[in-house]
Amino acid sequence: MEQKPKNVSPFSNESRNAYVVEHLTGSMLALLKEKTLDKISISELCDMAGVGRTSFYRNYEEKEDIIRVYIKNLFQDWIDKYRIAPDLPVSKTVWIVFSHFESHRDFYALLNERGLVYLLKDIILELCGFDPEQEVVAAYSSAYVGFFLYGWIEVWFRRGMKETAAELAGYLEKQ
Repeated sequence: MEQKPKNVSPFSNESRNAYVVEHLTGSMLALLKEKTLDKISISELCDMAGVGRTSFYRNYEEKEDIIRVYIKNLFQDWIDKYRIAPDLPVSKTVWIVFSHFESHRDFYALLNERGLVYLLKDIILELCGFDPEQEVVAAYSSAYVGFFLYGWIEVWFRRGMKETAAELAGYLEKQ
């Protein structure tokens, strides 16, 4: 009995998955420019991305996860800088974080416009090392820094992102 050749995609699973994530992310960002997240359906998102719903659910549980992953990827540069020197003064940390926001201003302005700034909170807390299972002083210290940064970020967005990263860091040095 002769075996028929299998029709196998030239892409590896990893490549196909990267394709799906890239296209879902691009489609999500494009759709967010047009409407709020609650008005974007998963079907519409998948159709625009050219992927099936199964591909969406293989990678994400909900639409917000696309944005969370995108933000984490954007923050990777900040994470790398922080890991090199984790004991930076708070003013330097503020400068690094707000420099990041300045370099991705359009995306974060869109996040603010669509009422999605809250998606930053858990990421900021994670980046600051918060873990509720930490020793008590470490848990409260990392939460303090995380919520401090998140509060400044939210105020900065609400004020229209007027101040520069250097100005914000300077405000801390004057305290």
